Amino acid sequence: MAEKPLKIGIVMDPIGSITPKKDSSLAMLLEASRRDAEIHYFEQQDLRMLSGKAIGRSTRLTVRDDNDDWFDFGEQKDIELGGLDAILMRKDPPFNMEYVYTTYILDRAKLAGALVVNAPQALRDMNEKAYTAWFPECTPLTLVTRSMQEMKAFLGEHGRIVVKPLDGMGGRSIFVIKQGDNNANVIFETLTDYGRQFAMAQVFIPEITLCSSTAKRFHMRWHEFRLATIIGATSSLARQLKGSLCLTLTNEFVPRLGQYCGIRACYLPASTSSAST
Repeated sequence: MAEKPLKIGIVMDPIGSITPKKDSSLAMLLEASRRDAEIHYFEQQDLRMLSGKAIGRSTRLTVRDDNDDWFDFGEQKDIELGGLDAILMRKDPPFNMEYVYTTYILDRAKLAGALVVNAPQALRDMNEKAYTAWFPECTPLTLVTRSMQEMKAFLGEHGRIVVKPLDGMGGRSIFVIKQGDNNANVIFETLTDYGRQFAMAQVFIPEITLCSSTAKRFHMRWHEFRLATIIGATSSLARQLKGSLCLTLTNEFVPRLGQYCGIRACYLPASTSSAST
């Protein structure tokens, strides 16, 4: 007897506004479609709670690998989110109270039986750039502060730094500043709103550009693996992904990543061809 197709939900920004050639959410949906999953599409306004039940206005979604024409919408109907096998939370920042309220609804879906990726609690606790504080051995020297003077001192000590808001995405409002840059003070004022909000500064690492293209391939393949893990990939897929990894992951680091992000993580030892979860 043939198995029933998995029901996969996704909460995301309008799919018509994405850049399909580099969008990781679409990459996961394409893999789900290849495995004949039933895809249910939601935007934030489609979600609600009624008497504690998580409900969504589902739109059936068909996707294809075509940068000019990548999706079609199907029927719409209200469904209980707990009845889905898995829900991918892919809404982009900002991480504001509307985002938090969305995770509360997804918490109720999780309690009703749906696998929510990433876990709603993890999204609240470890959202945005501040979560890197839990992995200092894997990041450049990092300062999180509201103080413009502390940022200025950090620049003076290290000579070249990267500064960014904690809640941005897609490279927005990220600046590389050198010692003596005439715009440094204005940038510090803008990012901290004159000392009223936290921002991040990191030591600049020029070597990071050497692996940028490979890292992008890793990023896409990692998302494919994550979805494959959810819907039962075999170790053969893990072996395929082994050659795509740009980063060296340790036995200690990957389980921690899985713990904090609420996902099953994969470590691929160099000496074997199997994957552990």
